[in-house]
Amino acid sequence: MSDHDERPDPAMTRRHFCQATGVAACAVAAAGAAVMSADLLRPRALFEPPTRFFAGPPEAIDVGQVITNETYHAYVLHTPDGFRALSSVCTHLGCVTRYQPGKHLIACPCHGSRFGLDGEVLAGPARRPLPCFAMTLSTRGEIEVDTAVVVTPGTIFRL
Repeated sequence: MSDHDERPDPAMTRRHFCQATGVAACAVAAAGAAVMSADLLRPRALFEPPTRFFAGPPEAIDVGQVITNETYHAYVLHTPDGFRALSSVCTHLGCVTRYQPGKHLIACPCHGSRFGLDGEVLAGPARRPLPCFAMTLSTRGEIEVDTAVVVTPGTIFRL
């Protein structure tokens, strides 16, 4: 029997191992690319909450009353001159402020800023007044506040 008649060893050769490893790596890369391509086809819409809320009918809010809307981070105030809507987010570092009825002011619990009911800074470290939001009277007769529309500080709405 000659050397040519011997059958090759059935164990995997180094060449076959490298080929199989290369094919497997290409298959994994192709599958990853396919998954990423499919993910890019999915819509990426951001559904943000509405910016408008209703504070109720004007006659239901007494003069001097402050309504806090925690969902929209806003205050609705009824002053002797009219209505005002203020942000409840402190202009210093973005903490949510609290209305203090006994002191008739808005206070930031984080760093001690104090704001008047017109939104003006009474004590720092905040340097800017609280933003004032636009208000309208809705078709159903309620005060509607739009937190996306900032108006001049101190603006009074006579509804």
